[in-house]
Amino acid sequence: QLQASGGGLVQPGGSLRLSCAATGVILDRYAVGWFRRVPGTERERLSCINSSDGTPIYADSAKGRFTISRDNTKNTVYLQMNSLKPEDTAVYYCAARPICSDRFWSYHYRGQGTLVTVSS
Repeated sequence: QLQASGGGLVQPGGSLRLSCAATGVILDRYAVGWFRRVPGTERERLSCINSSDGTPIYADSAKGRFTISRDNTKNTVYLQMNSLKPEDTAVYYCAARPICSDRFWSYHYRGQGTLVTVSS
């Protein structure tokens, strides 16, 4: 199972670090993606990190502001989010599958979301 956490209320320009912790799943064997969903829209993949070499993939909306990383000792994948904007307000999800994909429902393991609200 995957559990996303770390969301909350942050002011514009602020930072948050989201965590995707796994139980019963060894995350370093999987690619892990971070997605977000604004109500009424489709989930957007923000980033994915491959299992083989740790190569990250970023959506244009995440490049330069978000960083994905792994801590295999903690069986956790992180998404560091900087320079947050009101339009980043969404529910954020993590998911795992053998290789990166931009299709959320193709991931074998999908966590519950964590809400990020960017507002002054």
